[in-house]
This record gives sequence, C-alpha cells and structure tokens, in this order.
Amino acid sequence: MQNEKETYNYTVVRQFAVMTVVWGVVGMLVGVIIAAQLLWPELNFDVAWLSYGRLRPLHTNAVIFAFGGCALFATSYYVVQRTSHARLFSDALASFTFWGWQVVIVLAAITLPLGITSGKEYAELEWPIDILITLVWVSYAVVFFGTLYRRKIQHIYVANWFFGAFILTVALLHLVNSAAVPVTFWKSYSVYAGAQDAMVQWWYGHNAVGFFLTAGFLGIMYYFIPKQANRPIYSYRLSVVHFWALVFTYMWAGPHHLHYTALPEWAQSLGMVFSLILLAPSWGGMINGIMTLSGAWYKLRDDPILKFLIVSLSFYGMSTFEGPMMSIKTVNALSHYTDWTVGHVHSGALGWVGLVSMGAIYFLIPKLFGRAEMWSVRLINVHFWVATVGIVLYIAAMWIAGVMQGLMWRAVGADGTLTYTFVESVKATYPFYAIRLLGGVLYLAGMLIMAWNVFKTVLEGETFEAQIPAPVHA
Repeated sequence: MQNEKETYNYTVVRQFAVMTVVWGVVGMLVGVIIAAQLLWPELNFDVAWLSYGRLRPLHTNAVIFAFGGCALFATSYYVVQRTSHARLFSDALASFTFWGWQVVIVLAAITLPLGITSGKEYAELEWPIDILITLVWVSYAVVFFGTLYRRKIQHIYVANWFFGAFILTVALLHLVNSAAVPVTFWKSYSVYAGAQDAMVQWWYGHNAVGFFLTAGFLGIMYYFIPKQANRPIYSYRLSVVHFWALVFTYMWAGPHHLHYTALPEWAQSLGMVFSLILLAPSWGGMINGIMTLSGAWYKLRDDPILKFLIVSLSFYGMSTFEGPMMSIKTVNALSHYTDWTVGHVHSGALGWVGLVSMGAIYFLIPKLFGRAEMWSVRLINVHFWVATVGIVLYIAAMWIAGVMQGLMWRAVGADGTLTYTFVESVKATYPFYAIRLLGGVLYLAGMLIMAWNVFKTVLEGETFEAQIPAPVHA
C-alpha cells in the first residue's frame, strides 16, 4: 500500500530552475560583452583574461551547459517524476548532480578566462573538470533511469524517451571526445591526432547540438506544450517515428563541419547526405508540436507562456531547414567561416533553445513555489516581444553579413586576383556587428525582466512538495 504522504522531490527541481535564470543572465551578459568587443576591441582593457579569445568559450559554455544544462536538469527531473508517479530514485544523488554541476560551471568560469583550455569546441574544459562532469553525468543517468524503473505508470511517455536518449548519448560523446593524456594538472593532449582528432571533435560537436541542444529540449517540448495548451499531443505515432528517425540520423551528420578539409571525401559526403535526411524527422517534430494547438489557436492571444513554446518551434523548424541546406557542399563553400554560420547557430540557440527553456521555466516556477501564476503575466509578454525582436535583429544581421563576406572573399577580377582584401570585408561587416549587438542587448534585457519576475514570484511564494497520486486499480 502506497504511503499517502509520499511526495515528489521538488527541491532539486527548484534549485535547477532558479539557477537556469541566474546562469542565463551571466552567459548572455558575457555574450553581449564579446559582441561589443567586436565593435570596440579596446573593451578588453588590455587584460588577457578579458580578451575575446578567452571570453568567447566562457560564453558558449555558460549558455549551453550552465543555462541550457540547468534547464534540462530541472525539466527532466520534473517530467520523469510527474509522468512516472514516482519520487526521484535517490535524493542524495539528485542533490549531488545539482551541486556537482554548479561546481563544474564555476570551475569553467575560472579556468577559461585564465587560458586553461583543451582547445576543443564546446569541450574546452581540462581533464580534472572532465572527470567531475563524468561523475555528475553518471549520477544523473542513475537518478533518471532509476526513477523510470520505479514508475507506477506502465507507459513511458515520449518526453522521457528524448530525455533518456540525450543523457546516454551525451555520456558517450563526452567520454570519447574528452579522452586525453594529462601532462600536468591543468594540461592534457588529445589521444587523437590530425584529421582523426577533427573527425572525433565534430562527431562530438554536432551531436552536442543534436542531443544536448535538440533531443533534450524536444523532451521539454513534448511535455510542456500539451500541458500548457491543455490538449493531447497531435500525433503520438508521429512522436515515436520522430524519435527513432532523429536519434539514428543525427549521429552521422558531424562531417558536414569539415567540408573542403583533409577529411576523406566520402566522409564529407556521408555527413552531407545524413544532414539532408535530418530535415524530415526535424520537421516531423516541429509539425507535431505546432499542430497540438490545432483547434486551440485562440489560446496564443492570451497565453504568453504558450507564445514562448510555439514560437520556439518556429525557430527550430527554420534552423533545421537552414542547417541541412548549409551542409550542401556548394552552399557550404559560400557560408563556411562566415557570420552566416553564427546566425544559424544563434537562430537555434536564442530562438529554439532559449525560448523553449524560458517557456518551461515560466510554467514551472509558480508550480514549484505554490503560486497560481507568475508574479506578473504582463512582464512575461513584454519579455517575449523584447526577446523575439532581439533574435530577429541578431540573425538577420548575421545572415546578411555572412552572405556578403562569402561573396567578397570569393570575388576575383578579370586577371584572377582577389577583388577585396580581408580587411575590406571586415570593414563592410562593421555595421552588422552593431545591429547584432543591439539584438543581443534586447535578448539580455528580456532575460533580466525574467529574472526580476522570477525573483518576485519566489519571494511571495513558498516551497512545498506535491503528493504523488495513489495508484488507480481496475
């Protein structure tokens, strides 16, 4: 007989939800600083640890692993409990994942500005921190899958499939790509070399996008859109097809980062083909989420949280169309190394990951602190419009600048010499960096509005643990 007083573990969900907002402000602030440095390089004040080259990896790690990571921990812990009617497998391990992850983030914030780095994109942290990440991640897997094992509901809801795939795949990616030979406490060298190192790095790098920034957040989408809209998912069958097609196809797409390099031609082509195939499952998921509102579109007028969740899917659809197109070799010849790539990454990061995370956190905070709704629903609406305008300014500026750069770099005169010097392309890009900075400032302003709203909601709320429903027997 189930104890009537058995409750969900909301404590760790609360901790991660609040830190999502805190790290979001920090990560986006660093992003705005480095965007300003591209306009005014003297903003590094001749201090090495404030230089662009050191702050940029701090920005990417903060927004992906601190902001995005905390959002994924918070939502996955909440969803797996609610859909399983079971408390988290281990309160102690769950608490360790929170404090361990915060230590990882703080260590990143210290080591990266000091220039302590492995030099690998999205995997810059050195080997002692990598070991801590591994310990936290294994604990995360034990808590998540242990909770699923203890579930009182026979069915495993599709959001948990996406969360589970994200947890397992990120573990594999991290262990393989971070394999290194330590030479001192803060320095190591990759066990791979040359083209093999590049291939392993972009197998990791693209699947960090594919699983950390896509599969995990699709788990958020599949739970929070139906809940906020109060409607069932449009097609459960499509969600299962979406899951298997996505997790199989994504693993092969990494080589499209290495077109026109020393990587064998067949590997480059394989990456391009699988990237193009990816369009189908990606859009299948987007359609499934958006069509959940079929017959209830009127709810978008009055529900700003639903606006965050649905518009995030629009950016997801746009980014997952743009990515496969940019993987085509002839397109890539124009786009590679330009700011078009920066625009593509940020349409996914700001538009998809950012908005869906914010929508989920706005959903969670009142429920975690015993409130009917956020302190100010009007401020949620203001945040939505400020952030959306910021995203559009940012990505439009980078698209135009990127195509312009690509065309300038390849332009040749009748005698075969380059029409433009590199410096001329930098000068032509300057106004677009100003627009990009404005977009980033607006997006950060939206995050500050959210932080204030969350602070006031938490201040007026109270912590509690919701009871787990008693099992229903036929």
